[in-house]
Amino acid sequence: MKKVFVQLDTITKVKEFVNTLVACPYEVDLISGRYLIDAKSIMGIFSLDLSKPIEMHIHADSCDELLEKLASFIVE
Repeated sequence: MKKVFVQLDTITKVKEFVNTLVACPYEVDLISGRYLIDAKSIMGIFSLDLSKPIEMHIHADSCDELLEKLASFIVE
């Protein structure tokens, strides 16, 4: 499992993020406070506080290709 933080501060970014994840074959979760949601759920994402970075868990051993596609969302 890989953990990174993502910033989804606009509607356009959320839409692009979800469209990218829908094509990936493994589970991806977003964690904000006590909430854990499916990162492929656009409605779930909009239920989170998007004003700050959100922790993303990718449930895969090798996910380098996905991380490259999501590079514009990842924050340090």
